[in-house]
Amino acid sequence: MAMSFHFHPLAASRVHFSPLPFAAAAGAPSPSSSVAIAAHHQHGRRRFSAIVATAAAASAATTEFDFKAYMGERAVAVNRALDAALHDAMRYALLAGGKRVRPALCLAACAVVGGPEPWAMPAAAAVEMVHTMSLVHDDLPCMDDDDLRRGKPTCHVVYGEPIAVLAGDALLSLSFHHMASVGSYPPDVDPEKHPARVVRAIGELARCIGSEGLVAGQVVDLEMTGTSETVPLERLEYIHLHKTAALLEASVVIGAIIGGGTDEQIERLRKYARSIGLLFQVVDDILDVTKSSEELGKTAGKDLASDKTTYPKLLGLEKSREFAEELLSDAVEQLACFDKEKAAPLLHLANYIAHRQN
Repeated sequence: MAMSFHFHPLAASRVHFSPLPFAAAAGAPSPSSSVAIAAHHQHGRRRFSAIVATAAAASAATTEFDFKAYMGERAVAVNRALDAALHDAMRYALLAGGKRVRPALCLAACAVVGGPEPWAMPAAAAVEMVHTMSLVHDDLPCMDDDDLRRGKPTCHVVYGEPIAVLAGDALLSLSFHHMASVGSYPPDVDPEKHPARVVRAIGELARCIGSEGLVAGQVVDLEMTGTSETVPLERLEYIHLHKTAALLEASVVIGAIIGGGTDEQIERLRKYARSIGLLFQVVDDILDVTKSSEELGKTAGKDLASDKTTYPKLLGLEKSREFAEELLSDAVEQLACFDKEKAAPLLHLANYIAHRQN
């Protein structure tokens, strides 16, 4: 394939890998792959032990935080914002359920840097539109070919493939229109600083979901599906740091931008988001082989059936769980410099992603 995508290192603070052109997919794995993987996780375990006390202390400091109520209130608010702009297949896909993790991250990032949450609501709705677009397209027969999503028939099953494609396209377009529209924001935004923040946030979202982010990860994922070669850990991380973590990163970073965070705060939150983004996928891989379709709300065992490389397949189930705990500790470490009360939603969201059951 002649195309080549380049992406700045979307890695958690402890994860390093080289940019991967799609053409590099061929070839036998390096003889040192096993040694590299072992060293990778030995380093992670040492670092995990050193900072686990920090994670425990942060968790104890926020035991009074009502995470269930927090998520419920944000989901209701986000759903209201989404429903006002949708029709038919778009509404079916977007309001068919979902945990609203990405919008909650966006709102929490805005608040942790001192911004009012309503300022970030248009961006929160936008990232959920983009996420749903990616699911609608990912479920298509030409992609992952799935007929169950969020416990319901997928969009193309209900409306047909052409309408599903168009619904995804419309959601992507609407997400940027919603963020760019002056009328989407409350009247108390800073009239001098807000326009530049919105432009910066839109650029961040576009970069993380395009040929430098989500699309790059999806293409390499398709290239690797069914391959006879052993997919090395670095390539698997490339796929998921782009396909999954990139949008989670955008959700957090644009919330911090809209909230008026400093460059230092934004970069710390970016590292937090990369860690939980990769964590999200590691947990997803674990759940795919340990839960039923009814528990997940989507087809269980799909990765195994399509011969995809996953963390359990590459590392084993126990090592995958250890890796998830290391990533959780990395994320918690990045929150240490923020006010504990304001950081509580982000801490609990990280714990939720690590320990979710569907």
